[in-house]
This record gives sequence, structure tokens and C-alpha cells, in this order.
Amino acid sequence: MYFWEFHGVSKFTVLGSSLAMALALAACGQEASQQQQAAPPPPLVTAITVQSAAVPNIIELPGRIEAIRTAEVRARTDGIVEARLYREGTDVAEGQPLFRIDQRDYRAQVQQAQAALARAEAARVNAASIVRRYQPLVSERAVSAQEFDAAQSTLRQADASVADARAALSRAQLQLSYTIVRAPIAGRVGRAQVTEGALVSATQATPLTQVDQLSPIYAVFTQSSAALSELIQQARSGGLALPDLSHITVRLTLEDGSEYGPTGQLDFAGQTVDPTTGSQQLRARFPNPTRALLPGQFVRAHVNAGTIRNGISVPQRAVQLSNQAASVMVVDAAGTVQARPVTLGGQVGSNWVILSGLKPGEKVITEGWQKVQPGQKVRIGQPGQAGGAQAQGQPGGQPAAGR
Repeated sequence: MYFWEFHGVSKFTVLGSSLAMALALAACGQEASQQQQAAPPPPLVTAITVQSAAVPNIIELPGRIEAIRTAEVRARTDGIVEARLYREGTDVAEGQPLFRIDQRDYRAQVQQAQAALARAEAARVNAASIVRRYQPLVSERAVSAQEFDAAQSTLRQADASVADARAALSRAQLQLSYTIVRAPIAGRVGRAQVTEGALVSATQATPLTQVDQLSPIYAVFTQSSAALSELIQQARSGGLALPDLSHITVRLTLEDGSEYGPTGQLDFAGQTVDPTTGSQQLRARFPNPTRALLPGQFVRAHVNAGTIRNGISVPQRAVQLSNQAASVMVVDAAGTVQARPVTLGGQVGSNWVILSGLKPGEKVITEGWQKVQPGQKVRIGQPGQAGGAQAQGQPGGQPAAGR
């Protein structure tokens, strides 16, 4: 008697169970093999090998536009404004009339001074004739020496009176000239701050308008003293070729993001540090023939502060910007992706200058970094291949843009 017969289990039942178990194990192995064969390959990306080269040291700073010369036009005499002689917001020449103040009182003062001068000159002529008559008589003792001395003293007093009258006339004429308010400099004149009929005062220096010289024009910006000190240290150590102040060029980006055409030159660097901000002032001079730059306008200055001898730059598309921080995706020797924070310098064409965070020889992903994660394996392909591979991965084999 067999064992299975003793326990009431038939031979065929045991054989059927064994066969079912074998078939199940074979199916599981086949399914696992199929899953292993269907695992996707590592994503395809495009990368560049970082190389060191001489790159411009571009420093980006915020700034404001200032007129190269500004003149506040104020009243220099008292009176009523009779007329405004210019058009607001236009260019005026130096010495061009801007306002006319009531002249009647000042014309009368000039005439009065002219009369006083004529009276003094007549007295001088009379005193001079007395001296000429007395002079030959002194030797003949027909006129005493005392009388002759008195005549000479009278002549000298007459000369002084003439000089005083001439000075009074000059002052009266000067006051009359102040009734025509002229532009002290050439430039663009602003809005009139008084109207016809307004009373202006020389003692209160009543403001009338303002003239700004707009071409050339200044762009003024600030940089921290620590950053400037670091710049000087890099130049002293030989890592940075820094030209003279007058050879440092500056380009401007306007508020709307457009680039201002003409290039400026740095012409001033402050020698004092603002104790409240810890910064120093820098200033560049720009041509402004079309008056595109106006005082008070906000700009961003791109200062070409020399050349970094062994600098590193990467394409802008390889840099990820978030929360004022920048990073790139680096592929190590094993083909694994690493996120690397970097410090950005300025922009040179379509590239970012990297101040720190990368070394020559490292591989940086330029295309396809959006579809990979740190720690993931990737394959490096030719430029444009990563985008094509991503498009082929869309359902139906169609590019992503065609869906």
C-alpha cells in the first residue's frame, strides 16, 4: 500500500497539483523576463564639456540717469512776470530769453543813474577848468597855494563822483538786464513754475524753471565696497586683467528690456563709502543724440570690468534660475546626473559667465535637463538629439508640438 493511498489521497490528485504549480512558476518567470526587457533606457541628453578661456568680466548693476549739467533758473530781481518766452519741453540755446519781468521801474532807475552821471561829469569839467586857470597864477603869486590845493582836491572829488555815478549806472543797467531771464546753459527746458502775472522776488530766489543738458548724459550706479575690493584683489593676483578707468566700457538695458545702442565710458569712481549702504558710486558717460535717455530713468548697467583669464561660461539654456539662485545639471564619469549650484557673473552674448561652482572638464547638460532628476542615469547624445528623442517618446510617435 502506498503512502497516498493510506491517507486517502489519490495519485492523480498529487500529480495535478504539481503540474499546476510548475506552470505557474513558468508564467511568473516569463512575465518577469518581459518586464525586464520592457524597462526604458536612460534618457538622452545633450551636454558640453566645460573649458576655461578668457571671458569678459561683466558686472550688472542697477542705476539712474542724471543730466550732465542742471541749472535751476531763479529770479534775480523783483517784479511781475509779463511773459513766458519759450515753449516748455523744448531745447534752448545758452542765453536764450525765457521770461520777461516788468521793466518800467528799472528803466527809470537807469535814466536816473544816467542823469547822476551827467551831473558828476559836468562838475568834474568845471573843477578841471579851475585847476587849469590856477596853475599859471600860482607861480606869479596871484593865487595862493592854499587855493590851488583846494581846487585840486575839488577835481579829485569830482573824479570820484564820476566813478561812483558810473558804477550806479552799471548796477541799474544790470538790474534792468535781469528782467529778461535767460537760459544759463544749453539744454532742454522744463515746465514753467510761474505764470504771467506772478510776483517773483530776488531775495527769495523764486524758482522759474529748470534746464537740463541731456547730451552727453550720465548713468550713475552703485556697487558694494566689498565687491570692488574683491575685484581689485583679483586684478592684483593676476586672475583678472583690469584696464584703466577710462577704458572700461558700459552698456545699458532700458526699463522695457531693450538695449541702448551707444556704448558709454566709465569716467568716475567714488573714493568714499556710503556708511548707510556700504557702497561706492560709479558713473558712466553716454552720448544721447536722440534724447532717448532722460534724467531719473531707471536702467541696468553692464560694466565690462576687464577680462577673466581662466574664466568659464555656459549657454544660458543650461542654467536653471529659481528664487535668486542658479544651478546646472552635471553628468559625472558614471553617467549620473548631479545638481550643481553655481554663482553667475554677467551675460556674454548667449552665455552666462560662471564665477564659481564648475571646473574645467566637467560635463554640463544643455538640452534635456528638464526630464532628468539628480541621481538618475543618462545618455549623452549629439546636439538636437535629446529633443528628437523626447519627441519620439510621445504617443503615436508624433512630436510633442504636433499634439
